[in-house]
Amino acid sequence: MLANYLIGLREGLEAALVVSILVAYLVKTGHRDRLPAIWLGVGSAIALSLAFGALLSFTSQHMSFQAQEAFGGVMSILAVGLVTWMIFWMKRTARFLKRELEGKLADALTVGRAALVTIAFVSVAREGIETSLFIWSAAQASAGTSPLAGATLGLLTAVTLGYLVYRSAVHINLATFFRYTGIGLVVVAAGVLAYGFHDLQEARWIGGLTSTVFDISSQVPLSSWYGTLLKGAFNFNPAPTYVELGVWTTYLAVTMTLFLWPAKSRPAPRPRVEAPATN
Repeated sequence: MLANYLIGLREGLEAALVVSILVAYLVKTGHRDRLPAIWLGVGSAIALSLAFGALLSFTSQHMSFQAQEAFGGVMSILAVGLVTWMIFWMKRTARFLKRELEGKLADALTVGRAALVTIAFVSVAREGIETSLFIWSAAQASAGTSPLAGATLGLLTAVTLGYLVYRSAVHINLATFFRYTGIGLVVVAAGVLAYGFHDLQEARWIGGLTSTVFDISSQVPLSSWYGTLLKGAFNFNPAPTYVELGVWTTYLAVTMTLFLWPAKSRPAPRPRVEAPATN
């Protein structure tokens, strides 16, 4: 529940901030009459995201065990790839997100209603589909630990925070927020990725299923409260294979190092000196 709450909070707040920027710009520029177009785009994106999540669940339920494991493994790896890309994308562009969206919206206002619907739809659908895929993958890896309840609470919290930010009731240091939630998502993604490779081993796509590094199932049983907590938060496996442990360690070490590596500060542009006018 904790891991999926973090996923819902982080991804949901990104979408909520996008919507608040779009709405605030239209209100500020005196285009309240264009708000229905924004809500149409947002609603369509939410419907698509829910339909995508339902399609994933329906598809996986009508497969053989081996096909189900292969499908789950591939989807988990794809989800981790998308989330990793989004974490680094947000790290680079968070400071310029508002300006970029407002620029697109200003251009769309001169085109027409369809352009406004498209901007809102694309901006939210990108987050929504990624969230559906990652939550579905995390839910498969942590079945029995209230994954959907955690994700729903996270999304509700994100919507509330997004509204409060729009109303200027709260101020969030977004750089700090995305940094720490990014760290949490990297840890969660490492577990989902390891679980995805375990699924591929179950599907016989990768060997080494019986080659476990260690087995501490008796010391940390998954039926215990602490085993359930570790499984739900980190996709903990008390008997990991060499492939699982290798994937988890490599992804976590490389991705966390790159994410925490300080960005190169660009030197401020030198002031431009105008040449004196000549008569």
